Amino acid sequence: MAAMATGVSLNHISRESSDIRRLADFYKEIFGLEEIESPNFGEFKVIWLKAPGNFALHLIERNPSFNLPEGPWSATSPVADPSHLPRGHHICFNVSNFQSFVKTLKEKGIQTFERSLPDGKVKQVFFFDPDGNGLEVAGQ
Repeated sequence: MAAMATGVSLNHISRESSDIRRLADFYKEIFGLEEIESPNFGEFKVIWLKAPGNFALHLIERNPSFNLPEGPWSATSPVADPSHLPRGHHICFNVSNFQSFVKTLKEKGIQTFERSLPDGKVKQVFFFDPDGNGLEVAGQ
């Protein structure tokens, strides 16, 4: 069966937050993402970030009357254990300096969970951003 869509590529991933400035500063500091021009939607604020290539991360001011199911607040109890992230919602970035990246996370006091793919070729580190969104970083 042929796919319905053609020419598919990833455009962006969005994350909701009650403090998009704090979240933007985190992604800029940790991953070096660049803040780019973003539209003025009037009723809510956004910050758009760009990584090398075509990847964009859109940070959107949370609507306090919503409780979207993939957000960390949908859990019945707080989940702050990064070892749960391999089977939970997360976005993944690749880095070329994996060991020093993990060392820097730990120096910043960010709780991490490390493992490798079954073949051992790709190392993984899982952690949370300041809003509790799951992150993975992969490298050699």
